[in-house]
Amino acid sequence: QVQLVESGGGLVQPGGSLRLSCAVSGSRFSAYAMGWYRQAPGKQRELVAHITNGGTTTYADSVKGRFTISRDNAKNTVYLQMISLKPEDTAVYYCNRAGGWGPWPSWGQGTQVTVSS
Repeated sequence: QVQLVESGGGLVQPGGSLRLSCAVSGSRFSAYAMGWYRQAPGKQRELVAHITNGGTTTYADSVKGRFTISRDNAKNTVYLQMISLKPEDTAVYYCNRAGGWGPWPSWGQGTQVTVSS
């Protein structure tokens, strides 16, 4: 059973920064691409950042240049560094497997990011 534990969210002013972390257990973390997803109120969950098991990254256009995904395979952890945050980045952020395998069926509790003055 895969367990995903996200942390690092909070309330930040526009233009601010946050670093999210996601600890993964119960799976061969290093074998899979991972992603950060977000879900804003009334909207569908969307993939905003993706990193392959080899470290290649891709981003949604809405976050390109502001978000950076990284991973530490020794710690089974994936990170999301977010800068220049905007109110439209407000959402619950989740990590999960990405790429061809698709996400694991179970999701973590997510971490709330609120960008507001």
